[in-house]
Amino acid sequence: MQADARRTRLLDLVRSRGFASLPELAQELEVSESTVRRDVEMLEEAGSARRTHGGVFYTGPSPNLPHFELRHEMQWSKKRQIAKAAAQLIEEGDTVILDGGSTTYELAQMLVGRTLQIVTNSLPVANLFMASTTTELILLGGYVHNATGVSLGPYANEMISRLSARRAVLSVAGITQQGLYNSNLLLVETERAMMKAGGEVIIVADSTKFGRQSLAQMCELSEVDKLVVDHEISEAWQTQVQDAGVDLIVAPAEMSIIDRPVSHKAS
Repeated sequence: MQADARRTRLLDLVRSRGFASLPELAQELEVSESTVRRDVEMLEEAGSARRTHGGVFYTGPSPNLPHFELRHEMQWSKKRQIAKAAAQLIEEGDTVILDGGSTTYELAQMLVGRTLQIVTNSLPVANLFMASTTTELILLGGYVHNATGVSLGPYANEMISRLSARRAVLSVAGITQQGLYNSNLLLVETERAMMKAGGEVIIVADSTKFGRQSLAQMCELSEVDKLVVDHEISEAWQTQVQDAGVDLIVAPAEMSIIDRPVSHKAS
């Protein structure tokens, strides 16, 4: 098998399973584990996979859902910046609630392989962690919205009301002076329940969301603990967020692994 074809097959195996061990990949591809390791290194450089203890996780493109296709290409760079900064707020051993937003999905990819408890209503997010040996996964049930792959409605809300997490990381469709918004009434109800279950509420939103209103208000700005945004947020909005008592974290345009996000704590 040619190298390119072998790597494509390797990626297909990891994508379909979420996680695959090195020995089983070597057996499936009929090559040595050292060859698999070299192939995985190339896939890691491309951002398609991540090697961890005992195997390989899929961390490639977002799922083939309208929710991701419409947003991912336009603001992908900003979402990656925000996700990198938000990942540094999550500590080992945390219980973290993640919703099904495209920026939250970028964050979830960066949390693969870490020692965490993940609570989510998102099937795409859950798929990233389902085979992890280091992450405990709690998947909320309910009506599944076909455009986003998230569970909504009374069953999801009841289940989340019985749980408690250290942090809840949520995405929004719009932010105005009146508060934070999303475009689905059922989603907003579930996210309100997530906020109540989370000890700390972190919002991840790119700068295009500011000044935009959507169908349903999720909460007032002052109800949020931290807001992570890309570097294109205006000074006026930075001031407004801080005046609301929110810890604003502005992700730099380019951030290496050792870079830290700039944090502006409101007085």
